[in-house]
Amino acid sequence: MKIKSVKATWLHVPIPETRQHRSDFGKAQSFDSTLIRIETDSGVVGHGEAKAQVGSASANHALCALIEQELGPQLLGEDARDISRLWDLMYNGVRAHYAIERGHVFPILGRRGITVSAISGIDMALWDILGKSLAEPVWQLLGGRRQERMPAYASGGWAPADRIAEELSGFVESGNFKAVKMRVGSGDGTLAHSVKRVHAARDGLGEDINIMCDAHGTFDVSEAKRFCRRVADCDIGWLEEPVTADDKAGLAEVRASTDIPIATGESEFTRFAFRDLADRRAADIFQPDLSIAGGISEGIKIEALASAYQIKLAPHLWGGALTFASGLHLLAAASTGFIVEYSLGANPMLHELAEEDFLVEDGFIEIPRRPGLGVTVNQEFVDRYRVE
Repeated sequence: MKIKSVKATWLHVPIPETRQHRSDFGKAQSFDSTLIRIETDSGVVGHGEAKAQVGSASANHALCALIEQELGPQLLGEDARDISRLWDLMYNGVRAHYAIERGHVFPILGRRGITVSAISGIDMALWDILGKSLAEPVWQLLGGRRQERMPAYASGGWAPADRIAEELSGFVESGNFKAVKMRVGSGDGTLAHSVKRVHAARDGLGEDINIMCDAHGTFDVSEAKRFCRRVADCDIGWLEEPVTADDKAGLAEVRASTDIPIATGESEFTRFAFRDLADRRAADIFQPDLSIAGGISEGIKIEALASAYQIKLAPHLWGGALTFASGLHLLAAASTGFIVEYSLGANPMLHELAEEDFLVEDGFIEIPRRPGLGVTVNQEFVDRYRVE
């Protein structure tokens, strides 16, 4: 099953004014992502997704060029089922033969950033092809699912203190969610306002709903410690990315100062970054974004690290349908997986890119049974929002 073509398409989807929210990333006016399409000589087609940034909006020209002009040509004529070898080929570049022969990496300069994002999307598409060729869902190829459905949490929470309880309550009611996530940090203007919003959320939701907080890496170490102390009585499920991903020592310091679980990883690339987090005892929960961290192949290795260090897995799923499906398949087979992020912001890439929809019922989401990633790409949507 030889690879015949590798195509990348930048999708730029405007968000209606009434659905836009404002955070430390600015006003969310569009959702951007790169769709990868790989076709084999047997006619099997796989799709994947890569992102130029962790946030919603970004220019994807460079990412598309990297896929079509650099990585894609390396894969033409290769067997699409040799996923592990092809990952090493892309990651190690002209020194890949050393890596394959000698059993350790020889990475090229682009071992972080959009190079790994590009590899991530290609890797997803290869797993999609493998599953379709065997008429099996990807989770079956990863060892089988551990449960037929998984609990999900509603991800959003941008409203000010006087409306945050109402916003989160609406999230809870939309799918009978038992857990929600709200944003805190620099978007609030002051630490005091972040604290006020968390207390307002807890007062409004009561004791039975789990509340997680996401600072998007915008606190410094002292602010993060103060925040944790001032919301200690709010029973927070986790504090996500309290400090920048570039300060792993600072993150470990924050974790050592509080009993609030620390979640992180959406801005990290490859298993090596997660190894460093584990070695520093900097996290309780790993949150790899499979569209930037290295795809499903690297997600398997990150999950193995999590298991060895007694760290839970909750992938960052703020992306399109292919990123969401990839994370769902990994979670289904993972011994450390315990909850699914479900975006309740304006996210047309999640709900319109695929002909299928991922529905939450009674706070749970069903693991798809369809072959491959279980996503049928809506070509009309692609044609409407593609950037030439």
